[in-house]
Amino acid sequence: MEVVIIGSGVIGLLSAQYLAQAGHRVTVIARDLPGDETQDWASPWAGAGIFPQPDTNGRDLQEETFIEFWALAHRDPTSGVQVVKTTEFYDDRTDDSSIWYQKLVPKYRRIPSQDLPEGAKIGFQYLSMTVNPARYLPWLKKKLDADGVRFIRKEVHSFDEAVQESGAKTVVNASGLGAFELSNDKDVVAVRGQTMLAQTDFDELMMWQGSQYTYVIPRMYTGCVIIGGVSQEGNLDRAVDENLRSDILARVKRLTAGGLDAVELKAHVKKDIVAFRPARKGGYRLETEGNVVHAYGFGGLGYTFSHGAARRVRDLVSSLAHKGGRESRL
Repeated sequence: MEVVIIGSGVIGLLSAQYLAQAGHRVTVIARDLPGDETQDWASPWAGAGIFPQPDTNGRDLQEETFIEFWALAHRDPTSGVQVVKTTEFYDDRTDDSSIWYQKLVPKYRRIPSQDLPEGAKIGFQYLSMTVNPARYLPWLKKKLDADGVRFIRKEVHSFDEAVQESGAKTVVNASGLGAFELSNDKDVVAVRGQTMLAQTDFDELMMWQGSQYTYVIPRMYTGCVIIGGVSQEGNLDRAVDENLRSDILARVKRLTAGGLDAVELKAHVKKDIVAFRPARKGGYRLETEGNVVHAYGFGGLGYTFSHGAARRVRDLVSSLAHKGGRESRL
């Protein structure tokens, strides 16, 4: 079957990989392609830490993704995926009964209450991974080129236009924020994020969730970490908020308990990043509609869901091929 994928973020690219491996002829059509540095798409600006999420649907998708990235980190470090010590703190729950992934991740352990930082109600450590998108996305595209996947740089405004450009009859809608227009989905919303790329030898993945959204994510091959952040739904301001820069740095210094004390804004911040997560009210959409397979709305969790979501895309496309386009969902 010939398939056209709209969007070349991590969901679109991995969908292309799984579909090509299943024997489909795949075209990716997108305004932005791996290697581009623009605020208009989210994937190159992600942290990207693989943090399974306790309060979202799709546990199976997250589990499959964790397993795949874990294997890749050990198989081919040139991909930009690395294993790191990971620490999470929460101030909005008192036990780890909701942390379903404690049996998935290696070396999981609860942090004793007397060792928690001020304000944290629970903390735990395990091994996870970070993905450097600047390495991973071009690495993945090179694999797809070798698999015969065709790329077209073009912004399309309808599914029919994608079909006309590619000659395919089946469409995968991995367009992220573009789904607001393409699918006429008014639940699609941009969530503004602001981070900094800071030079340091700190090499641990850390996250604080609950009343705040603070994190440190090592970025492989750079000698830097991504520090953040904020989650501002509907804020479309592309400019760097200078007040947030100081606030973020102060928060990550508290989070790391001295690990980033030497980092200063003027001396160590190499890049300020403002980008927009492609979220969706009510959660992600992963289903078929006519000849279209929708795969969008993952917000800031695109990498965490990516392999699992792409596999479901493959399965839904196969279902369309066998059932003549009847609607289905996974």
